[in-house]
This record gives sequence, C-alpha cells and structure tokens, in this order.
Amino acid sequence: MTEAILLVGGKGTRLRPLTVNTPKPMVPAAGVPFLTHQLARARAAGVEHVVLATSYLAEVFEPYFGDGSALGLHLEYVTEREPLGTGGALRNVASRLHSAADEPVLVFNGDILTGLDIAALVSTHRSTGADVSLHLTRVPDPRAFGLVPTDDTGRVTAFLEKPQTPEEIVTDQINAGAYVFTRSVLDTIPEGRPVSVERETFPGLLAEGAHLQGMVDSTYWLDLGTPQAFVRGSADLVLGRAPSPAVPGRRGEFLVLDGAEVAPDAKLSGGTAVGSGAAVRAGALVEGSTVLRDAVIEPGAVVRDSLVGAGARVGARTVLDGAVIGDGAVVGADNELRDGIRVWCGARIADAAVRFSADCS
Repeated sequence: MTEAILLVGGKGTRLRPLTVNTPKPMVPAAGVPFLTHQLARARAAGVEHVVLATSYLAEVFEPYFGDGSALGLHLEYVTEREPLGTGGALRNVASRLHSAADEPVLVFNGDILTGLDIAALVSTHRSTGADVSLHLTRVPDPRAFGLVPTDDTGRVTAFLEKPQTPEEIVTDQINAGAYVFTRSVLDTIPEGRPVSVERETFPGLLAEGAHLQGMVDSTYWLDLGTPQAFVRGSADLVLGRAPSPAVPGRRGEFLVLDGAEVAPDAKLSGGTAVGSGAAVRAGALVEGSTVLRDAVIEPGAVVRDSLVGAGARVGARTVLDGAVIGDGAVVGADNELRDGIRVWCGARIADAAVRFSADCS
C-alpha cells in the first residue's frame, strides 16, 4: 500500500477573498471542493491512507470528508499549532504513517491541479532507488519559478532560485509540487520548527549526496494560487482538459449542479460551473466562470472568466470579466468590473457605480 500526505495548511492569501471563510483546498472547483479532486485521483492510483496536514481553518475539513470512506480512503487529520512550512508539516504528521522505513510515501501540495501519472512517479522512485523523487514539469517561461536541472538519467543536480537573467535559465524544468519520499527520509527533517522542503530539505539532501530523482510529466499542470488560475482550473475540469474522477456530472461546456436554476435563454459555456441553489436569470451570459452555491446572476448580466462567491448577487446588465466577487457580496445593476477586480465578502456596490475600477472592498 502506498500512503500519501496532503499539505493543506496554507492560508491562501493570494486567493482572497475566496479564502476569507474557506480554506484554499475547500474552495469549490467544478462543483466540489478542490481537495476532492486530489483525493479521488490519489485513490484511483491505489492510495488507501491519506494524512491531511492542516492548519488554517482546520476545523472545516473533517466535518466534510469524515473518515474518507465515501471516497474509498482512510483519512487522518493533523493540525499544526504554529505554521511549520512544507517540511515541518511533513515531519509533524510522519508519526501517523504506517509505511516501513524503506517504503514510498506520496506527498502532494494542496493547490496544484495536475494530470500527473502518479503510479509512474512511484514506479520511477522504486526502480531508481531514489531517496526522494520529484514531479517536474516544463514551462514556456521559467522566470517565475525555481529551476530543477537533471542529468541524462533524470537525477537532480541542483535546486536553483528564480533566474534573474537569461543566462541563468539553464533548464525549463520546475518543481511541480508532488513527491515520493522514502519513509525514513521524512524522519531526518528537523522537528518542532518551520522547515521548507524546497529551500532547506531538498538542497540539504543533495549536498549530503542523497539520490533525488526527477520525473518530467507535462501533460497538464496548473498552480491554483491566484483567483484567475483557480477559475481557469475549474473550467478545465468541467471541459475535461484536466483529469479528475470526482467531477459530479458529464464533462462539457458547462456543469449545473442539482438545485440550481438556469433560465431557458441564459447561455453557459467555456467550462462554467453553477453551484447548488444558484440562479442564472433570463438572457444572462456566463462563460468560463464559477458560480458558487446560492449566488444569483440577474437578467442580462455578462460573466466571463470570473468567480461569483456563495450567496453573492450580480445585478442586471452588469459585466464581469476576470473579476472575483466574494461570498455574500452584492454588485448592483449596470456596473462593469474587469481585469482582476476583487469585491470583498459582504460588500455592496450600488447600481451603475463602478466602471473599470481597481479594487473594490
């Protein structure tokens, strides 16, 4: 049996206001909390036991997922009293694992949507005898990421900071946020203090001569750390571009959950997801967007590449394009909000009050 640790303790600061009341992995993507997709894919790869390393709003996870039996998993929850970083979180939950010292343990970051072949990563780890194996992906522009070069056999040779000049771009391979650790390696991480696997654990292991193996898999990969990326990821799940056995319906141009109401002449497209209890009124156009539970899109509104929070309301003829509307917020009629505008939870915008505004709170 392969076990897994899911790192779900981050505050999701870049995702606010989505994460004001909800931890990042519990924000719905394609109709269910994003974490559901990760758990379902782990189970499909043969994982049976998952330990969730929680911190921010930790009390939300267990009431929703319980013991994991509904997903065919055995789930355990470990909460950090103080933030410990990625490495510290792994050390903090290691005692809950059942694997022997020489057996593999999967580790996933809680904000990555990926088509990674999980079984292939485990197989690579076993066949190469690595201490740690890393999922690497190639990106067109690696300047925003730390670089992970490898030799001809796939063995990691360095961990490099974000390149500052073109000459420093020695590879397009980056750390994609999924790993296999040999169980005993987790016990070498210092206990009781913050540790970053990216900045301390991995470079330290490399300096000590440990075997770190990279496996490149670039089928689909998206960091859901920003609202725009999260909306894109949800749409890709609905469209079938990103794989998941947990999408609650047929893949296609839109997904409408039970209990939602969509007017006959409303138009949904581009991977739009409409949550339970939400309403899309007459003549509205919703494209590539996520409309959470109990939200209302009034007649004639246009919503593109946006997220409308739970219980929020978008007024008649209002245009949203690349906007995020927090839970319970109300945007009046005849407004126009574009290009990354965020309306905070519970905020109210009067009719015809905003056009191309910066930030709304």
